[in-house]
Amino acid sequence: METKSIVAVRTTINGREHSAEVDSRLLLVEAIRDVFGLKGTHIGCLTGDCGACTVVVDGKIAKSCLMLAASADGREIQTVEGLARDGKLHQIQQSFWDEYGFQCGYCLPGMMFSAKELLETDPRPDEAAIRHALQGNLCRCTGYQKIVQAVSTAADRMSGGTNEEREDDHRDDTPTR
Repeated sequence: METKSIVAVRTTINGREHSAEVDSRLLLVEAIRDVFGLKGTHIGCLTGDCGACTVVVDGKIAKSCLMLAASADGREIQTVEGLARDGKLHQIQQSFWDEYGFQCGYCLPGMMFSAKELLETDPRPDEAAIRHALQGNLCRCTGYQKIVQAVSTAADRMSGGTNEEREDDHRDDTPTR
């Protein structure tokens, strides 16, 4: 008979303290969904390839299907539910909504957290930078163009610029002969 190893986990998720005793083999994505009741983090591939389970751990995006729940002890986690504040959608969420950047929504955690991380380091990315940042997230519904547009719109809203201004910033102004 196999005995389970139980570990205590205390973590902060979306600004709230959580604690539980869990099987030491439990994945973080399973703990977030089944123990702590936050269903926005999705179980997809369980290999870290699709991005559906993406969360932010101590300020860095992470695939929660590749982490054990025990590794979250003492750490701060943000799930997709934690993007909105005081009932108001984050500008990234609102841009995905406005631009129809999702259909079923399964890919949203990875897409939005990847966009958020990009926009924190490059507030005015061009299309190539947006596409590069979204690598590692799979969407089977939209064909990505609406997702890229949603990130571009979020960048505009968050930086106060426009698509045309961003394109101008990335153009080479070197005169040609």
